[in-house]
Amino acid sequence: MVTEREVLQALSTVQDPEIHRDLVSLGMIKDLRIDGTDVSFEVVLTTPACPLRSQIERDCREALARIPGIGQVAVRTGSSVVASQGMMEPSGIPGIKNIIAVASGKGGVGKSMVSVNLAVALAETGARVGLLDADVYGPSIPLMMGIHKTPDISPDQHIIPLEAHGVKLMSLGFLLPDPSAPVIWRGPMLARALGQFLRDVLWGDLDYLLIDLPPGTGDAQLTLSQSLAMSGVVIVMTPQDLATTIASKVLMMFRQMRVPILGIVENMSAFLCPACGGESQIFSQGGGRRASEELGVPLLGEIPLDGDLCKGGDDGRPALVRNPQSPAAEVLRRVAQNLAGRISVEALKSQAG
Repeated sequence: MVTEREVLQALSTVQDPEIHRDLVSLGMIKDLRIDGTDVSFEVVLTTPACPLRSQIERDCREALARIPGIGQVAVRTGSSVVASQGMMEPSGIPGIKNIIAVASGKGGVGKSMVSVNLAVALAETGARVGLLDADVYGPSIPLMMGIHKTPDISPDQHIIPLEAHGVKLMSLGFLLPDPSAPVIWRGPMLARALGQFLRDVLWGDLDYLLIDLPPGTGDAQLTLSQSLAMSGVVIVMTPQDLATTIASKVLMMFRQMRVPILGIVENMSAFLCPACGGESQIFSQGGGRRASEELGVPLLGEIPLDGDLCKGGDDGRPALVRNPQSPAAEVLRRVAQNLAGRISVEALKSQAG
């Protein structure tokens, strides 16, 4: 006979590779059943986008194989996204587990493209995802997600978010009578609009709400940092040394506001030739990696220049939808997995105090 104590002792030697704590103390072992020498259980991962699912399952099997007389082992994997402590407090938004800002030091680095594709990639894994377009002066999410209509209003006067590609959406672009007209607002008007988009929209239950910020270190960034205990921020940059200097400023601002830095995403890292498959370093090389090392934050990934990324931004079909098997799409999925892992680590750290 194999006992529950033996099984749990064996599994307590298996660590989550990102969180660096054992599965038993993290409460990730569920529905443990023992039938003579046969064992079955479920490993509840901290995100459906976990990139280390296979490794964790393999480590569990190897740990249990060391129990004398062990029979068949059946391992299932599920997921339950960990909520950031700040979102469980009164200042949080009911139903939303994690809020992640996507920021950049300047415009033109592909921040909105990254936001859109990360949201779609997370939704592909089965996570419940929302995307808020906080760039009120240049809302681009409606075009990038291919949806152009006005949201409905609920009987209690809340905005019902639109949905595309499995992601719930809100943008000022959905509400403007003339999308081509400029938005001429002072800071307080922007702050009120962001507050409404966060708290007057019926987001429902979400694992992740991504916020596509305007570039720089202005009112939107300050408003969100001061009004929400965000799970963290992702910084998008290009490979040049100048871009590193600019990105470091927005990173330092969020650090001063005590917002966790989830990582850096380098966009336009290299051009992939569709004819020969070779790489060309058009915008310098390795800026994101150098910034990661100098600033002490993770590099979540390096996204290549790819025509599908540009086309997807114009026709409402993100790269993951337009060409799911392209090299850029595969990189974006890995970035989303790395991001989900970082969110879980920071959420557990926040709960531990």
